[in-house]
Amino acid sequence: MHSPMSEYIVVLTTCPDEASAARIAGELLESRLAACVSRQPVRSTYRWQGRIEDEPEVLLLIKTLGTRFADLEMRLKSLHPYDVPEIIALPVAAGSAAYLSWLSAEAAP
Repeated sequence: MHSPMSEYIVVLTTCPDEASAARIAGELLESRLAACVSRQPVRSTYRWQGRIEDEPEVLLLIKTLGTRFADLEMRLKSLHPYDVPEIIALPVAAGSAAYLSWLSAEAAP
């Protein structure tokens, strides 16, 4: 891939609860915007609208191709219950050849 986006990426987003996290994960997999979405309960402390919040959330680790990021970002924004959802893409520097091959096949349009 010749763009600045890594060939493989992990996209992070947090959801307010397991139900919304499961719904978003399912939609991303159904539309092949992701090969895998891992859900992890977390506690987030953040500043929002002038206040410090401390809330339970569900972190989604979305494994996909860099070429899918623009479509994935648009879809996440449309599905997400937050006004300003966290959408951060991290490049995958290296990985098992077998796993990356599987990821490529499952996240391909």
